Amino acid sequence: MAIQKKSTPRKEQILEAAERVFARKGFHDATISDVARLAKVSDATIYEYFSSKEDLLFSLPGETARRGKENLEQVLPFIRSYADKIRAFVYNHLSFYQNHPDYASVALLILKPNRKFAETEAYKDVQELSRVLIHVIKEGMVAGEFRSDLDPFLVRSAILGTIEHLVIRQVLLGKPEDLVALVDPLTDLIVGGIIPRGEMPNGEKKMPPRDRSAGKAKKGPV
Repeated sequence: MAIQKKSTPRKEQILEAAERVFARKGFHDATISDVARLAKVSDATIYEYFSSKEDLLFSLPGETARRGKENLEQVLPFIRSYADKIRAFVYNHLSFYQNHPDYASVALLILKPNRKFAETEAYKDVQELSRVLIHVIKEGMVAGEFRSDLDPFLVRSAILGTIEHLVIRQVLLGKPEDLVALVDPLTDLIVGGIIPRGEMPNGEKKMPPRDRSAGKAKKGPV
């Protein structure tokens, strides 16, 4: 039987059910029948779209990453500051994870540690989404808003790694309760480290380091 690759309402229904089942039961304990029952379809219907349970798992992030990339590409051209473009990227990720806890659980606790996922088409979609951030960082460097000596890939990794750490803590421990509340402090922390030295994220000049010896009487020879 040929696998149907095209997205359809039924395929989306199956993916939504799989996301919930995998998040609740874990990948190894979940079955195709569990997914079919929740999606209100037969096991055979699932195999019309996915070749195996693993194929179903690996298909979950593809459409999500594509939509995230499309949303950012529509919004970013209207944001002037590259620091605020990063802020939009951080908001896009944290707000999505906040509103989709089952996806967060599956993506970060089940998919990310799986080496086979890196060989899938969905992984390429996830990489394309992360390249949006790489482009923002590089463009900010060219524009002089960010330091010219940065490694864009290292900055990207720092941003995504921090986001994922915060989300995993929320999934496992329930803290922080509000991920979106961390958008500004996280963005300011990152931007503060990549702007030219002597400037603040808001464009103001940094105050010079305080001279701790000022005002102290100097000891002379006794």
